[in-house]
Amino acid sequence: MSQPVAFENLIGHLLNESHQTELLWQTGLLIACGLISWGLMRLLSPYLTHENANWRIGQAALKRLGLPLIGLILIIIGRSILEQWHEAHLLNIAVPLLGALVLVRMLVYMLRYAFNNNVALKVWERYIAWTIWLGFALHVTGLLPRIKYALDAISFESGKHHFSLLLLLEASTVIVIAVVVALWLAQFIEARLMRVTSLDPSLRLALIKAIRTLLLIIGVLIALPAVGIDVTVLSVFGGALGIGLGLGLQKIASNYVSGFIILLDRSIRPGDMVTVDNRYGEVSQLNTRYTLLRAQDGTEIIIPNETMMTSTVVNHSFTKRDVRLSLPIQVSYTSDLELTFSLMTSTALNHERVLKTENTMPRVLLTAFADSGINLELIVWIDDPEEGQANLRSDLYLSIWKAFKANAIEIPYPRRDIHILENTSKL
Repeated sequence: MSQPVAFENLIGHLLNESHQTELLWQTGLLIACGLISWGLMRLLSPYLTHENANWRIGQAALKRLGLPLIGLILIIIGRSILEQWHEAHLLNIAVPLLGALVLVRMLVYMLRYAFNNNVALKVWERYIAWTIWLGFALHVTGLLPRIKYALDAISFESGKHHFSLLLLLEASTVIVIAVVVALWLAQFIEARLMRVTSLDPSLRLALIKAIRTLLLIIGVLIALPAVGIDVTVLSVFGGALGIGLGLGLQKIASNYVSGFIILLDRSIRPGDMVTVDNRYGEVSQLNTRYTLLRAQDGTEIIIPNETMMTSTVVNHSFTKRDVRLSLPIQVSYTSDLELTFSLMTSTALNHERVLKTENTMPRVLLTAFADSGINLELIVWIDDPEEGQANLRSDLYLSIWKAFKANAIEIPYPRRDIHILENTSKL
């Protein structure tokens, strides 16, 4: 256990040991640093607001951090020079004050960028700000060393390792900061990768998710030794995780592995129209654990990635987005079939969504001679299945109905003809 630390109150030093001349020098230095920081930011403003700049993330960061960060650097330099002649108690308070301000703005900015301004982040931002400002208040009043000593006193030994409440808090803080920085870097890299249009979308998603996972692992592995925790301790948790995977987490692990396989083999990509377990929809998201389908009625279907790997998936747009639609129609036996074929074909050709290339021209097939009429089938092709099929069928059926009425083509309904024969024979 560490020895008790001396009580050092920065505010007390400022009030008791500072002279008027020293305060004037320090106040003048603070004003000069503030003016220089403001002037530098004015010079950088045209570059920060340039619309065609390729470093917009850097712009946002400098707008939030530029003024206090430049001021902090200048004050630290000025304090090191001024301390050659006399004490700089006012600057000793100004440095942690600006440092706390920079830290609050930096963490809040990283959180907002990493999580895309989620509403729930406001609570975390408030907690982070209060924690940092509380640490600053404890530091300048001299209470922070005493509190750290008290927390370190609550401890236990495990072999060669010393664990205390202070170590737990420090480890939690460093890990949280490391995770936030890792997520910020992952979001930064994702924004750059999404602009590389030469890469396949599935490959980009796989790279993004792999980079995010790798950065999180590296952040934790760096954070733990930074607070004095031996990473070999994680071997115990690794063994427990292995047992957990073997007993009850097989499905979760399988979903994550299947997600990376789907992303790497590019069999399913965002925007594809697929049918899985009789569920038809557009692939709107490919996540590491599940795939999100958006059905034609607007509902969203969450399908575990393991299901995508073990079930038969009908990809309607794997190599080509062309989709064939069949519209069955029945006409009466008295109808002019040649005219009927012409009306149905011309109706399909007049619709803007119907393809009209050499291999996808609309055509009409005679499929059967039924009891009530002649069964026909209109074949059309489209290349935008995400726009829906029911609306296209409705448009075509309505246009065909109008064309049939205008040309006296009858659509029959089931009927039976009854012939009554008069029996003239005598009984």
